[in-house]
Amino acid sequence: MSVAMILLAFAGGYILSAQSSINGKMSPRMGTLETSLLTFFTGALFLSVWLLFFGQGNLLGISEAPKWQLTGVFFGIGYLFLTIMTVPKIGVAVTNIIAIIGQIGAGFIIDQFGLFGADSISFSWSKGIGLVFMLVALMFIMKDEWSFENKMEAGKQ
Repeated sequence: MSVAMILLAFAGGYILSAQSSINGKMSPRMGTLETSLLTFFTGALFLSVWLLFFGQGNLLGISEAPKWQLTGVFFGIGYLFLTIMTVPKIGVAVTNIIAIIGQIGAGFIIDQFGLFGADSISFSWSKGIGLVFMLVALMFIMKDEWSFENKMEAGKQ
């Protein structure tokens, strides 16, 4: 794995967190559905222009794709919508770590059973231990959040 790919993945994660934070702040003003629509509409416009200049694929190939593969778009919509709903309530860091734990857990299941046409990759104890460590990290992060909230509530009384 090259350093460039690691940096690109890191940048993607950073951008995703920034988007979560910005959308989370915008949704109380616009609404969750409206913020989601704006994000996808703007993304569609940007990608349409990008496609005109740099597209090399076959957009019409969508008609040949198995129908179950087209359901993948709903997962992206669901992720964005649920993130916009949760960020204002529990924060960007907690939302993202919970999402990552969900992604990794689902990834283990998809890999284990070769779902959606993926190659089958066996689950191992080391992967399970890694997931447990992520859950422990979530507990520590949320413990700090709960302590802060409790102190704030006590100060209001």
